[in-house]
Amino acid sequence: MPTASDPDLLVLLGLRLRSFAVASVVADAAGLPTPETESRLAQLAVADLARFRDGRMTGWMLTPAGREAGEAALAAELDGSGSRSPVTAAYQRFLAINAGLLETCTDWQLRSVDGDQRVNDHADPPHDAAVIARLTRLDGAVQPIVADLAEVLSRFGGYGSRLAGALAKVQNGDVDWFTKPTIDSYHTVWFELHENLLATLGIERSAEFASEIEEAP
Repeated sequence: MPTASDPDLLVLLGLRLRSFAVASVVADAAGLPTPETESRLAQLAVADLARFRDGRMTGWMLTPAGREAGEAALAAELDGSGSRSPVTAAYQRFLAINAGLLETCTDWQLRSVDGDQRVNDHADPPHDAAVIARLTRLDGAVQPIVADLAEVLSRFGGYGSRLAGALAKVQNGDVDWFTKPTIDSYHTVWFELHENLLATLGIERSAEFASEIEEAP
């Protein structure tokens, strides 16, 4: 049976994944009801683990102490549940296809016209169809990964359906659902999954990038 995460851990992680957000958005990331999330955010604020900012932009954010507390809680969850090994293995499989997703997103946003790279105006159906076909193959590769993650940690359980839902919208002709950052587009969900894996395993993006450079031929 997958491990269910502590609610405070979910809120801390939700804040990390959303960076700066109102309580309802944090609740969505945490998979908790908004009233419960608001209560836990208030408690985290008292402990100086979260901070609310009011003004032109309003929302919640992690404090440095909150980020450290979240990382400690994630590490304790991994070790306490015995899930560090399977999550690490899933992360390595994810890394093996991550570059392909980034390249596919670039090819969705740009296309070659007379040898020049231009913003994709989606006026070339064969180009778009080829890129969507690549995204479909990538989805086929990532779905088993997220399924394996969900078998050990229940908080990964929503990623498969969110990715599939975004893909279905793209396949049905809604081009925004490929890469648009302000909605739950395929790239948005993929990026969040990546950040969740990094946070869970205590890996900084900069360290991951440096490692990839060192290993490159």
